[in-house]
Amino acid sequence: MKLTYRYIMLGLVLFTVMGSSCKRDLNLVSQDSITDSTFWKTASDFKLAANNLYNGLDRFGFEDTESDIAFNFPNSVSNGNLQPAETSGQWNDSYGYIRSANNIMEKGAAIEDADIKRYVAEAKFFRAWYYWKLLRIYGGVPLITKVLSADDPALFTPRSGRGETADLILKDLDEAQHDLPAQPDITSADMGRITKGAALALAARVALFEGTWEKFRGEAGASKYLDAAVTASQAVINSGAYTLYTGSAAQSYRYLFLEAGDDSHETILDRRYARNILGHDMPYQYDGTGYNPTRKMADLYLDKNGLPITAAGTVFHGYNTFGSEFQDRDPRMTMTMIIPGTLTNRVFFPVTKIANWPDKPQRNFNTGYILYKYMSEDPVANNSGQLGDASLFDYDRHLIRYAEVLLIYAEAVYEKNGSISDNDLALSINKLRDRVNMPHLSNAFVTANGLNMRTEIRRERTVELTLEGFRYDDIRRWKTAETELPQDVKGIKITGTEWATRAPYSDPSYQNKVDANGFLIAETSRKFDPNKDYLQPLPTREIAFYSANGKTLEQNPGW
Repeated sequence: MKLTYRYIMLGLVLFTVMGSSCKRDLNLVSQDSITDSTFWKTASDFKLAANNLYNGLDRFGFEDTESDIAFNFPNSVSNGNLQPAETSGQWNDSYGYIRSANNIMEKGAAIEDADIKRYVAEAKFFRAWYYWKLLRIYGGVPLITKVLSADDPALFTPRSGRGETADLILKDLDEAQHDLPAQPDITSADMGRITKGAALALAARVALFEGTWEKFRGEAGASKYLDAAVTASQAVINSGAYTLYTGSAAQSYRYLFLEAGDDSHETILDRRYARNILGHDMPYQYDGTGYNPTRKMADLYLDKNGLPITAAGTVFHGYNTFGSEFQDRDPRMTMTMIIPGTLTNRVFFPVTKIANWPDKPQRNFNTGYILYKYMSEDPVANNSGQLGDASLFDYDRHLIRYAEVLLIYAEAVYEKNGSISDNDLALSINKLRDRVNMPHLSNAFVTANGLNMRTEIRRERTVELTLEGFRYDDIRRWKTAETELPQDVKGIKITGTEWATRAPYSDPSYQNKVDANGFLIAETSRKFDPNKDYLQPLPTREIAFYSANGKTLEQNPGW
């Protein structure tokens, strides 16, 4: 089922010389020995060209440490100490792949062959994908829509507005989806390639991002994008091509992110891995470097009756023992974090299970929480060593999954209308709750318990998508980063609990590093400047390059 990845890797060697190899960030034309007269003849040529575009899809990382729900070490993005950099891999790589996509689109523009049009549509998807990667952190950027020669004046294209950038992304995705196959029509050899559903789902993501960004800044275009988010997400739902993964019964949420979840019907777009072709070593990295949930994340999980742990009538058991805060909670909590002392298989312990504590075998104990999500039970890979791309872990990274589409639909409907019906909740959020046997969210439940529907929709999104890299974007588009990010990063409760008697937290250095309520402080003195920190600075070398040629590339405000 992962043969596609072999084909993509074979194509990479050729297209590092044809596509994105040049060093100039806005991409001068590549002067290479492979010529157009020897290529661009068949659908196979276009497919080979398109293969290269997959290689920039996000690998596993630590993205949520840029927010308030995960922590390993102080992070300059989340703690407000980011400084402008001369270069940016995100900028360089994105424009490299955009150039490759433009090249495919130009070469296939006048061709009516359906197979070739499919790969041109893949290029349109990827141009949208890489512009999305730029939009989310920089806002509007220079829009390059053709292959540039060394003396092309378009090298100094000024920045477009964020709306123009979002509109190009959505236009590319709309055009692409018409020439892409539906998921059920994908052959096993092509499993993992871009589909109509991927184009619609990415459109829904981008439209929700831009619609809420504008709504919470009082801008006029919000409703247009919210409408687009509803339409695109509803199209994915109505297609019937996707369902939530339930193949591991009550533990399906956990195993979705491991080998069992690969190629499930929840998958819309993955960063694919295949043993002995391209592997990853993330369980080793997460075990050592740490990808630790924070107090903020832990407290977001509802109790088993669907109530926040601060609500009247909650069955929350408090923090007094090692495991008390995990009892009678949303099951996704204990599929994301390990209850201290639980026996599991993991790296270095592939056969005989070991008791898990924040400092052993996990080696980063700065929040006191123990990661469970992504921790494989594969006995071979867990004993194979940390070998980078040659490692044997090969479960995929889910980049777009059906659960996100359901969450987009619920949020977009609510933000568009100021309310959401129980029918729409049944179509979206309550499907996620059914998978983990949690009570349904309803308007009556919200009213009866004095809750806020927007808060509960956002909670559901954060809980379902935790440690998947969404939180930084979410709190920025909601315009709540200025409230959330300056707060101290906190962990387990030490004072007055069992943790106060267990090393390393029994040491005075930890017992004195707590807040007034006894919770461990992992990082303090964080800051966030709302006048500049909602966007990141453009790479200074790009700005200097424009300036040296008498042109202007506008830096983001405050930088």
